[in-house]
Amino acid sequence: MASPATAAVFGSTGHSGQFILTTLLASDSIKTVYTFSRRAPKVESAKLSTYVDRDTSKWASSLLEIQPPPNAVFSALAVTHAEAGSMKNKWKIDHDLNIELAKAAKAAGAKTFVFISGAGARSMVGAYFADMQMKKGVEVAIETLGFDHVVVLRPGLILGQRETPHPIGPLLNTIVRGFGVISGGLQDRLGQEAEVVGRAAVRAAQLASEGKAPSKPWILDGPEIVKLGSIMKRG
Repeated sequence: MASPATAAVFGSTGHSGQFILTTLLASDSIKTVYTFSRRAPKVESAKLSTYVDRDTSKWASSLLEIQPPPNAVFSALAVTHAEAGSMKNKWKIDHDLNIELAKAAKAAGAKTFVFISGAGARSMVGAYFADMQMKKGVEVAIETLGFDHVVVLRPGLILGQRETPHPIGPLLNTIVRGFGVISGGLQDRLGQEAEVVGRAAVRAAQLASEGKAPSKPWILDGPEIVKLGSIMKRG
């Protein structure tokens, strides 16, 4: 089975989503990349087709209009608590909209769906945190929709400089990277660079479309994300 020739990305202007986009655009096997976002991506490419609308309720119907439909759909869609303004609004985006878009992707005919989730989404501890409950809900939904391939990445702290700085983000980056001095494996479990997450998401989708996923669904935790993302960079 060939690698996906076309792809759609939700959350393409976000922390890890921007690297999913640039990795797809750099891939010779990808002919067209469609993005859906509230603001335009910063990159430009002849391969890139953008749909910009702050009204996210229109995104699903716009995805259904793409002909031929994208082979793979990626969602790194999430908002911060500050951007959402309330937990209710955050749930509408991080949970409800992600599920709506996954259903639209399936209805459109996409074969592969890739979701950037989070470490602890299915853990006992995660049950006490709303963010993890949202991620778990999306995971459960996409796994039951009947895609040929489902890839879920569960990164820890996504490292790197954010466009909208997190109040304690720089401190957390320093702490997690500091663990790398002690043990690279420990850092890989606690946090992953945003660029590595993006590359790993694209590589996993390619492998899944070629029938090389080790499981269905394919769940990648921190060390697997780092391994796959690093291999792709060397390649």
